[in-house]
Amino acid sequence: MDSTALKNLQDNCTCLICSDFMEDPVTNGCGHNFCHACLCLLWNDLKDTFCPVCQTHLPQRSLSRNHQFRNMIEIIRLLPKRQRKRKRQEEHTVCQKHDQPLVLFCVKDRDVLCTKCSLSVEHQGHYTCSIKKAGSYHQKVLKMSIESVKWGVKEAEEKLALQHRRVLGLRKKTEYQKKKISYEFAQIKLFLQTEYEACLNEININELVSFSELNGYLETLSDHVSTAKDLLKEVEGIHEASDVILLTSTLTAYHRLQNLKYPKPWSFRTEQYGLSLPPQYSGLNRIIKKFQTDVTFDRNTAHPQLVISEDRKSVFYKEARQCVGASPQSFHPWPALLGCKGFYSGRQYWEVKVGDKPRWALGVCQARFSGDWSNWPSGFWAIGRHTENGYVTYGPMRTEFLPVVQPSKIGIFLDYELGELSFYNMNDRSLLYTFRNSFPGTLWPYFYTGTDSEALEILTHPTPDTGSYQVLGQFSQHI
Repeated sequence: MDSTALKNLQDNCTCLICSDFMEDPVTNGCGHNFCHACLCLLWNDLKDTFCPVCQTHLPQRSLSRNHQFRNMIEIIRLLPKRQRKRKRQEEHTVCQKHDQPLVLFCVKDRDVLCTKCSLSVEHQGHYTCSIKKAGSYHQKVLKMSIESVKWGVKEAEEKLALQHRRVLGLRKKTEYQKKKISYEFAQIKLFLQTEYEACLNEININELVSFSELNGYLETLSDHVSTAKDLLKEVEGIHEASDVILLTSTLTAYHRLQNLKYPKPWSFRTEQYGLSLPPQYSGLNRIIKKFQTDVTFDRNTAHPQLVISEDRKSVFYKEARQCVGASPQSFHPWPALLGCKGFYSGRQYWEVKVGDKPRWALGVCQARFSGDWSNWPSGFWAIGRHTENGYVTYGPMRTEFLPVVQPSKIGIFLDYELGELSFYNMNDRSLLYTFRNSFPGTLWPYFYTGTDSEALEILTHPTPDTGSYQVLGQFSQHI
């Protein structure tokens, strides 16, 4: 006989009170089987009787002999002892309170009980089952938990291995970046050393040329002084001579005095020396390449007298109105508009061609507002041209500034997290102005066109002009 089938058969023939094969098996009213003596002994001191397994109330104490179980048990007793000893090998722990085997399990309290414990007040009404049944159920639950934990451990190990690979990759990348930075700064150092030596050499050459010119001038000036002294001595002699000599020599003396010319003054002007960084070392070039963003005009915010191109990259002011009713979001009463896309994080760069417009303003604003041009609300940062040679900042403070080179193209770089908004003159690659502020909310690109007919144009693919960098500090300002 199969060992599993035999074990199940032995379990079904075992009394749940004494944990041994049932002697004189009886069946109670709820259908559970016990030894007749075990059940009578259990109910001996109880007024109300319950089933030890399912706690069913049995007031009549009705029992019926189970002849089938008795015959089955007799057959099992005839089996070889080594086969039926397996059940007996499992020793049951004895209840310390009632000195009976622990054969039941309270599901609610999660405690093992003997039959008398199951009928006590603490567990009255609680669902109990055999230890075997509860153990089988919890074995399945525990097996599922073990499988889940194994799967979790396997997944964690895979993630750990992945993180180790990432750490190695990060280390390699970091080492590469260190080598790259070291190489770049070595090149910069070499470039600066070469520029330094070239500047010193040029200064020395100019110094030698200047000293040579100065020495020649000094010789010319010395000869002139000698000639002037000789002529002065001669004229003084004529002045002291007789009238005949004075009259006969005066014309010659006048002629020589009039023809005496002073040498041209020698002028010395110190040359201005500056540093021109090559394009590959330009922080601005990296900004343009990495953070270039596509900005277009928003028609809904445009003043009614502004004409916008089909690609929404160009706009100009026209005297005749374009539409009868203006959008409630438009910047009435002055000609201005916003970009279609707002920025609330990250870094963005865009470039605008202003040409020779007499008035313009570029920047960002916090919200789509309207108001008085002379009294800007908070949440507005811009620069603009307001007179022929006058440029001004609009924002927390109004500051006037004068660029060295008049700009026709303006580069705008926004670093939202850093709280910086920078404006560049793309004609000479110089920094015009930087706002430093904690930006609240979404920022929208702002454009004021003025009332002239020249267009304001957003450059889709900027082609920066080559030129010198006037401040070495701009080299890596935003990198």
